[in-house]
Amino acid sequence: MKRNLPIKSILVAGMGASAAMWLTSKPNRLKVENVCRDWKRKIAPTPIDKSDAFPVEKAGNPHPQDTEDTDMVSEGAMYSVKFYNEKVQ
Repeated sequence: MKRNLPIKSILVAGMGASAAMWLTSKPNRLKVENVCRDWKRKIAPTPIDKSDAFPVEKAGNPHPQDTEDTDMVSEGAMYSVKFYNEKVQ
């Protein structure tokens, strides 16, 4: 009944020895390290640092009660429309 056990053991030992022989070469080791590093990045990406985040919290979406900000946004919108119209005409 346990006749397949030695064949499987020999097969696993042969695969391990082949992998060890293949990894003795430095270029092959570097390839394996790069593949493992890429897999690690795909599985667990690095968290975004807060210093790299966009610093503006309400960009282009002013609060309706904030009249100064809404005036500034509306003036900016009119400026770009006026600039475009002058360029086209």
